Order: sequence, then structure tokens, then C-alpha cells
Amino acid sequence: MDKLLSELTRLYLLPDSPAAQALAQRSAGGACAPVGLASNDGFTRAIAIPFRNAAGSNVQHWERLCAVANGLQADFGFPAPAVSVASAGGFVLWLSLATPVTVADARRFVDGLGRLWPDTLPPADVVTDPVELPPCLNGATGTWAAFIHPGMGASFADESGLDMPPPAAGQVAFLDGLDSITAEQFDEALARLAPAPPVRQPAPPAPRDVPVPEGLLLKDATLEDIVRLLHARHIEPTFRFNLPETPTR
Repeated sequence: MDKLLSELTRLYLLPDSPAAQALAQRSAGGACAPVGLASNDGFTRAIAIPFRNAAGSNVQHWERLCAVANGLQADFGFPAPAVSVASAGGFVLWLSLATPVTVADARRFVDGLGRLWPDTLPPADVVTDPVELPPCLNGATGTWAAFIHPGMGASFADESGLDMPPPAAGQVAFLDGLDSITAEQFDEALARLAPAPPVRQPAPPAPRDVPVPEGLLLKDATLEDIVRLLHARHIEPTFRFNLPETPTR
């Protein structure tokens, strides 16, 4: 159990976060409630993204999680994340951060992922939601939240947690080889995921000041003078010509 606590602390917890305090007081085999991962001053070292099967969706929650997990590694060079099954069903993708980030930046990150992979992720506010810190017993259902091997995730797609407590050694094995996202990797990803600035339409050109001869008399004006005068007053000239009548014989 000490090794498991050490791995959870290494990857995901800040000392003054509710999760760290709850973990220190957790009794072996006892029920545990979802806890917050952010510290009192609004920082976090973990981004836990839940994936639940959406009603009416043709894309299963496990498929959506795999798309995000694979994309984070392929597109951003992130290390492999951990995956847990929730006690009431669904999955959680665990991203470990080497350097604490603000909750606001974590939310912007998830929001950017949502734009990159539409209809795949939950709203960005999930980064502040309490989460089960595996292994965790749901006292109401009697099922366990637990870290799982990513290759076995599909077999848990229709399950609601584990019926038995997972072996601590197995939980340690799932976490032991994981690395954290570096500060440089996170900052680069956050910059890439930032929304594009709005495209500004060019302002219409200001009307040119056209010099108009003062005291211009129609009898003295040329056709060019008349056109310039009308344009200066924002009038589009229309010229009509009357043909002389042909005398009848």
C-alpha cells in the first residue's frame, strides 16, 4: 500500500489538495468518496477526464477515450496516460503534469482538445469535478474504481466498476512505468490548442476628398468637372441623351 500511495503522489497529487489529504486518511478496504485534485490556491498536477456513454451516441465511450489517448501521444508527444474504470461505469483518462498548472490553464487545455476532437470530450469544467482516486470503493454500489491495463479497456465497456478490490501490486504495476507531461510539452500544446483569433474584415476605404472649384457655373463646367462634383457629394451620375427628332417628310 505504501508503494501505491507513493505512485499516486508522484504522478497526480499536490500536498494541500483534498485528494492528497483524503488519501492519507484512507483505510484499506474502506469506502471512499470522490475528491478534488486541485490545491487550495487553484493549481493541479493532474487532469482527469471522464468518459461516460452518452445517450443516443453511436460512438462508445471507450472508443472516444482511445481516440484522445492515442491523439495526445501521436500529435503532442505526450507520455502514455493512465486509465481507470469508474465504480458506476465509464472510464477516466489520467494525465500527469510534472509541473503544477492553474485550473484555468487545465480548463483551457481540455476546451482546446474539445475543438480538436469535436463530440469526443466532456465540457472543460470537468477538470474541477471531484473524481474517484483509484482504488476506491463505492459504498452505495459495492463496486470499485480501479486502474486498468489500457489493452483490456474494451472488456469493461459495459461494466460498472469491479466487483472485488483490485490487488495493490497490480495497481502499482499500472502506474510504475508512467511519466509526467513536462512543462514545455504542456505549454506547447496549450499554445497549439488556443482558439484562432477572429478574422477582421478590412474597413471600407474612406471617400477621397475631391477638390471642387468654388463658384462653379454649369455653363463653364466640363463633363469631368460635373462627374467629380457629383462623386464628392456621393451621387452616382446617370447621363441620358435625347436624340433630335427626325423631321417627317
